[in-house]
Amino acid sequence: MSTGRAHLAPARTMTTITGVGYLMASQGGVNTDTTIENDVDILGLSAEIVAAYVGQNTVAQAAIPDLIRTVHGALATLNDGVEAPRPAEKAKPAVPVSRSVQHDYIVCLEDGKRLKMLKRYLRSHYDMSPEDYRRKWGLPPEYPMVAPAYAARRSDFAKQIGLGKGVRRGS
Repeated sequence: MSTGRAHLAPARTMTTITGVGYLMASQGGVNTDTTIENDVDILGLSAEIVAAYVGQNTVAQAAIPDLIRTVHGALATLNDGVEAPRPAEKAKPAVPVSRSVQHDYIVCLEDGKRLKMLKRYLRSHYDMSPEDYRRKWGLPPEYPMVAPAYAARRSDFAKQIGLGKGVRRGS
């Protein structure tokens, strides 16, 4: 005995939802004044929302087109008059990269601060890893995170106390 209501499995729901674009276009629901990219975004979001809803709730099959139209209409209304976000302008370093590594200090390209060690500063002030920093500014993997003089001082100290000599004690 059928009640005319169906709880669609997610796979079938996605099959139904992939026809959202066709359904909306064939019924005059797509606003042709907006850009195609914008329509695709709204249709994609509509499909995701409807699929999630139908996947968790029992919905009559005949009600799915109305549900799609309602969700799409709500998203389209939210989008009316809203300018699409513009791509962020490429960040400009505080100092030229060629002048960022000095003998006694290294300059943070984010804010121009002179530091001996950059890694901790980046993490605490910008929540960035050295890899993130290098990627953002297009720096090579060997770009230093410490000032050359500081690295040399630490290296000399390590050699003085015998680190790296490879002498191991037997157990």
